[in-house]
Amino acid sequence: MADTLTVKDNRTGKEYELAITDGTIQASALREIKVDDDDFGLMAYDPAYKNTASCRSAITLIDGDKGILRYRGYPIEQLAEHSTFLEVAYLLLWGELPTKSEFDGWVDQITHHTYVHQYLIHGMEGFKWDAHAMGKLVSLLGTLSTFYEDSKNVRDPAVRREHIIKIIAKMPTIAAWCFRHMQGRPYIYPDNGLSYVGNFMNMLFRMAEPKFEPSPAIEKALDVLFILHADHEQNCSASAARAVGSAETDPYCSLAAASAALYGPLHGGANEAVLRMLREIGSLGNIPGFIEGVKNRERRLMGFGHRVYKNYDPRARIIKQLAHDVFAETGKNPLLDIALELEKIALDDEFFVERRLYPNVDFYSGLIYQSIGFPVEFFPVLFAIPRAAGWLAQWQEMLMDPEQKIARPRQVYIGEGERAYVPMDKR
Repeated sequence: MADTLTVKDNRTGKEYELAITDGTIQASALREIKVDDDDFGLMAYDPAYKNTASCRSAITLIDGDKGILRYRGYPIEQLAEHSTFLEVAYLLLWGELPTKSEFDGWVDQITHHTYVHQYLIHGMEGFKWDAHAMGKLVSLLGTLSTFYEDSKNVRDPAVRREHIIKIIAKMPTIAAWCFRHMQGRPYIYPDNGLSYVGNFMNMLFRMAEPKFEPSPAIEKALDVLFILHADHEQNCSASAARAVGSAETDPYCSLAAASAALYGPLHGGANEAVLRMLREIGSLGNIPGFIEGVKNRERRLMGFGHRVYKNYDPRARIIKQLAHDVFAETGKNPLLDIALELEKIALDDEFFVERRLYPNVDFYSGLIYQSIGFPVEFFPVLFAIPRAAGWLAQWQEMLMDPEQKIARPRQVYIGEGERAYVPMDKR
């Protein structure tokens, strides 16, 4: 059986054979389907790229119908249980889990690049104290590109690796300083004797103590959350990093673009929306009325359903257990009982089961972040720190892909035909 698709153009009666590779046809093959020689050729119309593969990627596999998420072939459940974020970052970027010596060298390089240029503080001080942390992060990532002019040499593998390491190392420092700036507290410098996540906690929360000792339970929870958020295939922000990077833009500005995409409430603000919903419900007794409102399309059930997953988001199962571990340390979040009851009803109710609305990663992550002490406006920054590893892996893969060119989607023009200019006094 030939791996081809036969298409008949009923306008002309002509038939065309389109090759099928990896379950796709080449969009450019449609250009051969024309009414006459002056015709541009057929195009596929796919707003928001709902069914268009923009690249070939070996990084992340999602099977939404089966609830599967794998990084480089490894199930997310195994990585969350056995790995660390820095090991997962290495896997995403370089394709294989590191040996002991490779991992030690990787950690050492990142540990010794956690400091940022002092002039970055001047950039931070240019913001109002209550400026949104994501706005600051986007700006400061772009600013870093001006400190490292050689980062524009994106075709040099050694230069790429150097700045990949710098970005992963400096993201927690920049994020923590955004947090301290919001709090009106002095900036805390990195402690290279701590782990990646432990050092992040040190820069976030240290006060007058001479040595910050991170809570093991919270340190572990954040590390697992970082693993779960490290990459998620061709989402809005990864696509932004690829599109901007396709112009051979340096990694700092490419990640600033990705962070700007994450800043949008439909991408990085979903867990904040869950918290608002749970607060709005207020008590267990109000849940039945809320559920009826959802069924009547009067209310929105946040944290359920996903553009990709049509089964239980595998990350949500892991985070649900993490939530209990964190609450054992911080005290139970008062919204947890509402969340658990809401999940129970939604998973048993035929209305939600038919629509395959299962909890996603955002349903419990906001409760964890709030219990640790993060304000809701900081949640997207916590998302951006680990996702930098995925963005960089996607950016680097795009650069190394010989099929990729500068991104330039087509459009379907629906505006006016040619018109003659009318002088202002004649309009």
